[in-house]
Formats: sequence, structure tokens, C-alpha cells
Amino acid sequence: QLQASGGGLVQPGGSLRLSCAASGLSLYDYTIAWFRQAPGKEREEISCINRSGGRPSYADSVKARFTISRDRAKNAAYLQMNSLKPEDTAVYYCALAARGLCSPYESYYRYWGQGTQVTVSS
Repeated sequence: QLQASGGGLVQPGGSLRLSCAASGLSLYDYTIAWFRQAPGKEREEISCINRSGGRPSYADSVKARFTISRDRAKNAAYLQMNSLKPEDTAVYYCALAARGLCSPYESYYRYWGQGTQVTVSS
């Protein structure tokens, strides 16, 4: 089971850190991705770190502003979001794939968190 948290209302330029806590499994056995879905848009993958901990990938829209990480001791993954923009407003989801590589396709991921709302507005 995955529990995503950390969303909220933040002003443009602000920061948030999203958390994805896992229970009943070890996050390090999985490839971890963060997706988001903005109103009226399809869900998109914005960041991923593969099971072996290789170089993370980021969508162009969040590159250099967002950072994905994971913590073995806490069995959790994180998405640090800096320099937030109104266009970052969306519901954010964490997802796990029992495979070694990242993929942008939702069907690739086996487990999903429930989503956490991020709203960037002044």
C-alpha cells in the first residue's frame, strides 16, 4: 500500500515536498515514479528513479526544479518541488513498478498512491 502526502496550497515560487510511504513492501524492490494530473489533462509522468537507483529522469517541465529521492530506513520516496508555478497545479501520484526501468506508461506501474493535491496560486 502506498500513501502519498505533502500536498497543499503554495504561492508561486514556493516549495513543497511530497512523500510516498509504503507499507507491506520495500520501495527499494521497485522502480518509483511520480505522476501528476492537472484539471482537464491526462496523467503524465514527471519523474522516475529505477530500482537500481540509477540517474533519475524528469519531464522537461519540471527539470531543475523537482528532485526525486528515496529513503530505505523510512521506506519512503519523496518529490522535492521548488520554484513552483501555477501550471504545476495538479493531483500528484506516486507509483511503483516491479521492473527495473522507468516507463511513461501508467499501465507499467503496479501500485499507486491515492494522490495528493498541489495548488500553486497567489
